[in-house]
Amino acid sequence: MAQQEYISDSGSEYTEYWIDWFLGTRGNEYFCDVDVEYITDRFNLTGLNQYVDRISLLIDIITDHQQINEDQPAEVKRNIEESAKLLYALIHARFIITMRGLNKMLEKYRNGDFGFCPRVYCKLTPLLPIGLSDTPRVESVKLYCPNCEDIYNPKSSRHASIDGAFFGTSFPAMFLQTYPELVPSHNTEIFTPKIFGFQIHENAQLTRWRTLQKQKLIENLDKKEIKHDEETPGGFAKPVPEYERVKTNKRSRNKK
Repeated sequence: MAQQEYISDSGSEYTEYWIDWFLGTRGNEYFCDVDVEYITDRFNLTGLNQYVDRISLLIDIITDHQQINEDQPAEVKRNIEESAKLLYALIHARFIITMRGLNKMLEKYRNGDFGFCPRVYCKLTPLLPIGLSDTPRVESVKLYCPNCEDIYNPKSSRHASIDGAFFGTSFPAMFLQTYPELVPSHNTEIFTPKIFGFQIHENAQLTRWRTLQKQKLIENLDKKEIKHDEETPGGFAKPVPEYERVKTNKRSRNKK
């Protein structure tokens, strides 16, 4: 195959390969490199023809076996380019739940490519991309925190516009099931609003209820002899006394 530079109609920089160009495009930092062998396996494309037409042509463009015909009208070229992006992204959602794809996403997770949880008590737990639907054009991508087990909107607007179907609803669960050692110890600390050091009655009541539910959960796990200490993936971290947190925060500020 002759090695040629791919020229994007959208004005992106020149690059030798289509996939490299796609991954290097600003806003596509969440995506990993899908193996060409996976893309060209027809079994992995089953059902995708309902979202894009001319799959054979698009696969040839993605794998650099063919380039977009420059003699075509600009609108036609733009449509083909957008269809190629959509097809690659939909294939990506399937690829990242394979062992090979999970391994590639593991590297991005360890590098913090998806960002970190904004919740203070999660202590910068790395996030994982997740879709709320496996159907395209339903919901944008969200970020899942394995610590507080909640989801967040991406900070950057260029990431917030990515379709959630390009990562799917199963990825975080599959990822953490494959790498259970990455499941963090859940923090037991709960923030309680105060005024001049006194808890606000309604908020304090809610906090007490949440604490009680967590205690009931721990007691239930103990009865069933299920491990839940901080050494167990997904267990509960030991509560840190307030005076210890104050000392730790002071040391952190002094180091700065």
